[in-house]
Amino acid sequence: MDNKIPDSIAFSEEKGYNSNILPYATTVGAPVIKTDDVVAWKNRGIHNVNKEFENKFNELKLQYQKLMEEYQWNDMVYNAQFSFEPVIGEIYHLYTGNDGINFLSLISPQEWNKEHIATFKLNSDKKWLILNQKDSLFS
Repeated sequence: MDNKIPDSIAFSEEKGYNSNILPYATTVGAPVIKTDDVVAWKNRGIHNVNKEFENKFNELKLQYQKLMEEYQWNDMVYNAQFSFEPVIGEIYHLYTGNDGINFLSLISPQEWNKEHIATFKLNSDKKWLILNQKDSLFS
């Protein structure tokens, strides 16, 4: 008899019995080896991560828009005419004069018949915080 090994046994001349390292079942009684469906898992992960990035992007975009609007209001107030040094914490009103030039005043819109643009408060960082506005000028 030749020393023939049956087909159901994983054996090679170079590696010997190597069924424990093969990626497939080598005997009828061996458990079925199934590859995991990682494509579906990856697709779900990609979808979730992309959604997270989109939410973060929209949040940053909104913050940027608010920052730009804040900058534009501050630029408008600092470029307006006023002949006094504003006090931190006081409320000031921005108006458009008859000549079309903006000016800052302590007089409230109820006490004066001028075109009111917005009301501001100066904070400790010398930034003008808008309290109310007539219309959204920068949208």
